[in-house]
Amino acid sequence: MHLLNLGILAHVDAGKTSLTERLLHTAGVIDELGSVDDGNTRTDTLALERQRGITIKSAVVSFPLDGVTVNLIDTPGHPDFIAEVERVLGVLDGAVLVVSAVEGVQAQTRVLMRTLRRLRIPTLVFVNKIDRRGAQDEAVLRAMARRLTRAVVPMGTATGLGTREARFVPGLGPAALDALAELDDELLSAYVEDTVSYDSLRTALADRTRQALAHPVYFGSAVTGAGVPELITGIEQLLPPAGGDPDGEMSGTVFKVERGPAGEKIAYARIFSGTLRARDRVLFGAAREEGKVTAVTVFDQGTDVRQESLGAGRIGRLWGLGGIRIGDPIRGAAGASAAERGGVPRAGEERHFAPPTLETVVVPGPGVERRSLHIALTQLAEQDPLIDVRHDEVRQETSVSLYGEVQKEVVQATLADEYGLDVTFRETTTVCIERPVGAGAAVEFNKKAPNPFLATVGLRVDPAPLGSGVDFRLEVELGAMPYAFFKAVEDTVREALGQGLHGWRVTDCTVTMTHSGYSPRQSHAHQGFDKSMSSTGADFRGLTPLVLVEALRRAGTRVYEPMHRFRLEVPADTLGGLLPVLARLGAVPQTTGTHGSLCVLEGSVPAARVHGLERRLPGLTRGEGELESAFDHYAPVTRGAVPERPRTDHNPLNRKEYLLNVTHRVSG
Repeated sequence: MHLLNLGILAHVDAGKTSLTERLLHTAGVIDELGSVDDGNTRTDTLALERQRGITIKSAVVSFPLDGVTVNLIDTPGHPDFIAEVERVLGVLDGAVLVVSAVEGVQAQTRVLMRTLRRLRIPTLVFVNKIDRRGAQDEAVLRAMARRLTRAVVPMGTATGLGTREARFVPGLGPAALDALAELDDELLSAYVEDTVSYDSLRTALADRTRQALAHPVYFGSAVTGAGVPELITGIEQLLPPAGGDPDGEMSGTVFKVERGPAGEKIAYARIFSGTLRARDRVLFGAAREEGKVTAVTVFDQGTDVRQESLGAGRIGRLWGLGGIRIGDPIRGAAGASAAERGGVPRAGEERHFAPPTLETVVVPGPGVERRSLHIALTQLAEQDPLIDVRHDEVRQETSVSLYGEVQKEVVQATLADEYGLDVTFRETTTVCIERPVGAGAAVEFNKKAPNPFLATVGLRVDPAPLGSGVDFRLEVELGAMPYAFFKAVEDTVREALGQGLHGWRVTDCTVTMTHSGYSPRQSHAHQGFDKSMSSTGADFRGLTPLVLVEALRRAGTRVYEPMHRFRLEVPADTLGGLLPVLARLGAVPQTTGTHGSLCVLEGSVPAARVHGLERRLPGLTRGEGELESAFDHYAPVTRGAVPERPRTDHNPLNRKEYLLNVTHRVSG
């Protein structure tokens, strides 16, 4: 029996968690179906999930089918929790994308399918809710072919739509043959010659599905169970098994972190190669921190059980790694080189979705200590690093990054329910970024005024291609000074770029270290190490922000705001009143088309104005307009004053203030 790590993804309310319940029931793992409305589903375990009826955190549950053991991962559908979905994508062998037969293709459906295809994750589609009033089949298929991908292969037809008697009738018909013939030259030739056999059709379907080139579509209902047996057959026969050599070098990745009843960290990890055993020592994290795995559990028959090892392809929970973070790679410590043990800079994590573009200040309520609030938010950030907790010591304020208002409500409720902290929020603002305009360089030398630090640091900042992030390079010999000093410079550069000349994160640049130097360790007779004469890591960490901001000043930076691509479907006769409003909001329509009496506009709009557009749309379109928007790119701020963000560091832009805060080694 082989193993499959399967993700269930969907737009919110498409029936994803209900389908998970039906799969568990069909597999015999649960005796009674849970209900999202009743708050008793197996995967929505948080009290907040049960109260709100939405999935907030990804959950793993395992069940056996005839020929495969499935680790099923239920993911959030609401776009505010897209970061949870992103972390899961890297551990999947296949996916089921759930689409509502009533609502059809929705905004999040498109975002998810686009990402699944880009990552080449084999994906089946389950069109749910065929028993609901208003359910459609052919219209949904046409919408998927138009708005998702042409490579959708209907695996049968639906009958009795909109009734409790709705059923799925399996069978590969002409539509399936047409779709597959476009993807397979041999099948196309046989199609033209009218010699296509059922076996060749099934073989082509399996091959193209496992290559993520074709997407079989099943119709059904998670509530009645219609179409679910056929979907299970597709999961068994069309999706690829988990790979990996259990005897190879151990490697894995962490996709979720939670805290246990005693406050201990528990890491959810997939092992890609080798075997991880309880009591093994492993390396993880940015500095290849070493830790000992004290316990391992695996998912089995709807629960998790203690086990001595976790082999390639498996997903399990690990105890004992106190410093572990989401996204950390895990490797065996045995045989690791000194460089790996000594620290390797963390590679930039691959991003599949846009980062949060909103930010808000958390305001503690009466009696809430700021220290307690900061600790609680820091622990929440362990489970969701993208909330990016920023603490401003000067203003005594803490801010968090968000995807939307629902996520804000969940953070507020979590702080109240789990930590007993009553908070409110200030108005949500948009998060911008900065990019260098040109090249700039700066250097300060050891023991040369006005540099009060025992360090030489030279840095050059150059623009880099859009979306490339931050690259740190050396133009000096790695052996010119201790490696720890180079690492201190790189780590500080990456941290300091979190706040540019206007206070926003600086990205899409290359920072090159052009000069280095230090004072070797000095000691007096019969005395210990003399810090006043010897360089330490603190010297390099203190000097680097001053050199970096000077290089940025000389390069110049420009502030960019997040832009959403939008798709508007409105009655054609309302277009005249809508276009001037779009113009005032800074929206730029790029394409216009018509579908009967409807007009479809696509274009871009500043993220800060999306909420305003949503609010005004019903009145402008008699309540018939539909808006779909998602982050697309950053564009230079061209309207109004350049937005500034308050700094939360010691402000290296003001040298005197910075030195007074950072060090007592000030000159003069």
